[in-house]
Amino acid sequence: MIEIIQADGTREQAVIAAMRQRAAEQNSEIERAVRAVMEDVRARGLEAVREYSLRFDGREPYEITREQMEAAYAACPPELIRAMEHAAANIRDYNEKLLHRSVEWASPDGGRVGRVVRGLTRVGIYVPGGTAAYPSSVLMNAVPARVAGVEEIVMVTPPTENLSNAVLAAAKIAGVDRCIAVGGAQAVAALTWGAGFIPRVDKLVGPGNAYVATAKRLAYGTLDIDMVAGPSEVLVIADGSADPRFVAADLLSQAEHDKLASAVLLTTSGALAEAVRAEIVRQTGYLSRSEIMECSLRDFGCAIVCRDLEEAAALANEIAPEHLEIMTEDPRALLPAIRNAGAVFLGAWSPEPLGDYLAGPDHVLPTSGTARFFSPLSVESFLKSMSVIEYSRESLFPIREEIIALAETEKLTAHANSIRVRFEAAGARGEGK
Repeated sequence: MIEIIQADGTREQAVIAAMRQRAAEQNSEIERAVRAVMEDVRARGLEAVREYSLRFDGREPYEITREQMEAAYAACPPELIRAMEHAAANIRDYNEKLLHRSVEWASPDGGRVGRVVRGLTRVGIYVPGGTAAYPSSVLMNAVPARVAGVEEIVMVTPPTENLSNAVLAAAKIAGVDRCIAVGGAQAVAALTWGAGFIPRVDKLVGPGNAYVATAKRLAYGTLDIDMVAGPSEVLVIADGSADPRFVAADLLSQAEHDKLASAVLLTTSGALAEAVRAEIVRQTGYLSRSEIMECSLRDFGCAIVCRDLEEAAALANEIAPEHLEIMTEDPRALLPAIRNAGAVFLGAWSPEPLGDYLAGPDHVLPTSGTARFFSPLSVESFLKSMSVIEYSRESLFPIREEIIALAETEKLTAHANSIRVRFEAAGARGEGK
């Protein structure tokens, strides 16, 4: 089920190449179809959104009332409500500690400079419908936006026959302002340009199918997005001290997402690799999504036996996984060697699902190697800043000639004049310096 590879500088590179390739492949037919929908909605607005909603979802878009959200909350089992409220509290606490604040200080020249931090005005959250109902994603996207001070959070979800009570309850818990039943590329287009009662947003976050992901990518630049997410992935670094049951369970927890998911073990122990492979066979036998897991592990899963933990860390940095678990004798000792990962889970009792649901850090993470330069979603994703500059005549005067010299070097004489005219005017009035 899972291949065991001895690291030799070649075979493991083939694994990395396959992981990158699976995410790089884009369906040109999907892009053409999505582009057409986007342009049509941009031109015709709500009329086009209605047509596509009827064609693809069988019903028109509509506003989900506050009463519907309250009823959904009341219909959820109490244990689910407790879990979601606990998760929301942890997410809120984590993001409040990361929140940047406005700051000003005296510059070396005697003026004042600083930065004003503001939450975005309006943010959209896309939530898949049907069987792919993820209340945890509602919490992970909406709570940080709320902490950031976003003025209005608009959630969209496909107008399915039976909207998920858990999703609507999560929206209530997270403080979502409006819920609109509209999905697909037409929802992304409506949020990008505005369409009737569906407002334009400044940023759009949240998971979706290939059509939604493509639409978000095409919308980027007109609005901001969280990221273009690829297939899910987990990488486990383990030594001989790791429990093979735990390692196998955690690899399977990502492999069950879809057939393109990647689950890779980097270990210094060939015996552990063999034991993990046996555990995968045993555990897959009683798990519900066994067919998906088998395909995922066959095509994009493996165990790579490394010479030492340093080699394992170097490979991990090259892969830059979405989730990185370290199950070694001293997991924190390896953390300084890790540069590229979406989220790092230290030790046998910090499994990846803990981060997916309850710990507090966001589960919206960079995939497909983009952890080399992207960061997880957080409160910072919903903030923007404005720089502030305030100088007096006395603080501007000593540096006036330097500004003029720089401006004239760039042949921007009006820039130079903007400085010069202030002091020429002062001189004409007999004010001198």
